[in-house]
Amino acid sequence: MSHAIQDQRPTRARKSAAPASLTRGGLPRWAPAGIAVLAIALGCGLGLALDLSSKVQWGLIAGLLFIGITYTASAVVENRRQAKDRVATSLVWVCFVLAVIPLLSLMWTTISRGLELLSGNFLSHSMNGVTSFDEGGGVYHALLGTIEQVALATLIAAPIGLLTAVYLVEYGKGRLARSVTFFVDVMTGIPSIVAGLFILTTWNLMLGFGPSGFAGAMALSILMMPVVVRSTEEMLKLVPNELREAALALGVPKWRVILKVVLPTAIGGISTGVMLAVARIAGETAPIMLLVFGTQLINGNPFEGAQSSLPLYIWEQYKVGSEPSYDRAWAAALVLIAFVMILNLVARGIARWKAPKTGR
Repeated sequence: MSHAIQDQRPTRARKSAAPASLTRGGLPRWAPAGIAVLAIALGCGLGLALDLSSKVQWGLIAGLLFIGITYTASAVVENRRQAKDRVATSLVWVCFVLAVIPLLSLMWTTISRGLELLSGNFLSHSMNGVTSFDEGGGVYHALLGTIEQVALATLIAAPIGLLTAVYLVEYGKGRLARSVTFFVDVMTGIPSIVAGLFILTTWNLMLGFGPSGFAGAMALSILMMPVVVRSTEEMLKLVPNELREAALALGVPKWRVILKVVLPTAIGGISTGVMLAVARIAGETAPIMLLVFGTQLINGNPFEGAQSSLPLYIWEQYKVGSEPSYDRAWAAALVLIAFVMILNLVARGIARWKAPKTGR
């Protein structure tokens, strides 16, 4: 009995001593913020001392100092394993800041420059009778062209993309399904200028049609289809198989199961994917330059005659180089960003509205 007690004592001592290196003191909660402030101060100081003109270099130095000081402080106060964990977390924060700063800078510049000219008059007038070097004019003809071209592209691409995704998930097997998946992946990386050249060769040169908003919409639909297919395919895969099996067990045909069970369940994610695809094509310029040509007049018929669009309008105004044209370009850029933002908000609203309701 006494030998057993004596044998247990060193074992308990070893257990209490083994994790001693893992239970040392920890850094206070304010340590990351304090280290960040110190790193920024040192980065600015080194930037001034080394006469670095670029503020980006100052920021990179501050980021490296933040990671290095974090590792050193954690290794001294805590332990090396915790130091490595804090370094990984610091890298995530540094990458996040590096991604957010250009975005915030872009948004601030666009909003501050665009609000100088943005008004009801700018949104309700075209450039008819206004030269690029004069003040005045508006973006109505370009906004109308963008809405019509994006709407036509959505009407073309959304049904084809939806049916293709349904085939791949519900019916696709064998070589044909693999071939469709391969070509969808290839189409995802097609440059927009290639889609424009394809429509220019077939629709305009071979069939003899002139420039129109519809030609631009067909090129945009080529860019939109793979995004719709991929997003819809992933949403359909998330529908539980139990729902399909329960409906099939009741004797419901498969096409009706897809129409009444699968699609309504995934409609929120599908609509979000379609809206994201719309936002993807709303800013394309190259196909519009090739196929729509652009005009200063209001053309409400997308099937005949040249049209304008917001990306093309921005390029045309910024190319002029005058101060009024710069203002119009920034205001049109703000309108385009607002247009895409509204589409994303609509997509989120539809996704939340159509999300499956779970009982409490």
